[in-house]
Amino acid sequence: MICSELHPVAFWIAAGIAAGLAVTPLIFLILDKTGKLKPALRSDLWTRYKSWLVLAPLMVGPLLAGRLAAIIGVGVLSLACYREFARATGMFRYRAISAVVALGILLLTFAAADQWYGFFVALSSLTISLLVIIALFADQPKGYIQRVALGIFAFSLFGVCLGHYGYFANDKDGAGQAFLLAILLCVELNDVFAYCTGKMFGRRKLAPQTSPNKTIGGALGALILTSALFATLVHAIVHGSALDQPVHLVAMGMLLSLTGQWGDLVMSSIKRDLGVKDLGVTIPGHGGLLDRFDSLIFVGPAMFHYVNYFLGLGLDQPVRGITGH
Repeated sequence: MICSELHPVAFWIAAGIAAGLAVTPLIFLILDKTGKLKPALRSDLWTRYKSWLVLAPLMVGPLLAGRLAAIIGVGVLSLACYREFARATGMFRYRAISAVVALGILLLTFAAADQWYGFFVALSSLTISLLVIIALFADQPKGYIQRVALGIFAFSLFGVCLGHYGYFANDKDGAGQAFLLAILLCVELNDVFAYCTGKMFGRRKLAPQTSPNKTIGGALGALILTSALFATLVHAIVHGSALDQPVHLVAMGMLLSLTGQWGDLVMSSIKRDLGVKDLGVTIPGHGGLLDRFDSLIFVGPAMFHYVNYFLGLGLDQPVRGITGH
């Protein structure tokens, strides 16, 4: 039986996000009055802020609404990210392959909603096998490897990796929703910390050919600040459990920051390869969905399996919710 009560930490994180959005305009006004904001930067910040006023409820709302809403929300995000990737890479032209990727994402969402972890795990090999086979039906050997590889690549990132967030919601005491909100908050702040500390301490470029604006100082600053914040939140979520040890809390914080930054760099590499600045124009001031949520891609499976190893998060439900076995 899944607990429908909201975890206290989830409530406070949501309240903190709301409070942050409420005071942000005041910070902008203070910076503007002190001459810290140039006109172009002021306009960009306000555009981004207005986008967050829409994004935040869309992201946080499903997580607070319950496990099924959270799982469906993750599935919708996965499909939307694949659609954006398919348009940017031309994958949308290969309808059969795109249909298999979409089917795989839908089945992953069903497996999470049904609490059917065995099926969730099996879908990686089953969907990849189907992608390899379905691509044969076009009878076009030229470009076969590229089409199949792109399909597998997309399904792995936007189906399997993002799909792990859906399984976080399957927890009997509501810790899954708290973890999801903590991850969401810390991943987004990880980018902010990297930007701010990079401006203050960044000298050497981290990956100049991949992402010219990122610095080693920014990456280290984000690693320190994000690790501390996430360790504090996880301590509150799993207080008294096997994970509530300094070594685990610090390791999880560092893992979140590093995998978040790697996700950003991977998407930057894709954009450089495609020769585009952004992968979409869905979100004013941010670009596309993948430009905003790229940092989440590798964090999901890393956090899920770390927590699962010690707590069995989302895997302690003996009866599947839909198929009933």
